[in-house]
Amino acid sequence: MKSYRPSRSPCPIGRAARVLGDRWVILILREAFLGADRFEQFVERMGINRAALTSRLEILQEADLIRREPPEGKRARYVLTERGEALVPLFREMAQWGSDHLFEDGEARGQWPDGGLSAHA
Repeated sequence: MKSYRPSRSPCPIGRAARVLGDRWVILILREAFLGADRFEQFVERMGINRAALTSRLEILQEADLIRREPPEGKRARYVLTERGEALVPLFREMAQWGSDHLFEDGEARGQWPDGGLSAHA
């Protein structure tokens, strides 16, 4: 199982890559921004296996990007922390870049919830 160890790199991008450099982490955060907050919602929306989701949620908790409410027991919610919410502009820019550079002409593009991609859809 993956675990999180904070980077000791003097480079801020290196430190951010330690936690954000995993494909599943990025997609879990995307789903959290889009309203998912229950384990089963993440599984259904992403098609991620339960073990991978469990380990990534633990990493996100250790990095203080998501907190589990309640911390123990069943039926927990996974809620973005202030540190996690601070990533919204980064995701907005990543969505814009993906829309601008990774779609063919005429290909359908998803929308970031704030409508920031509407000019390119």
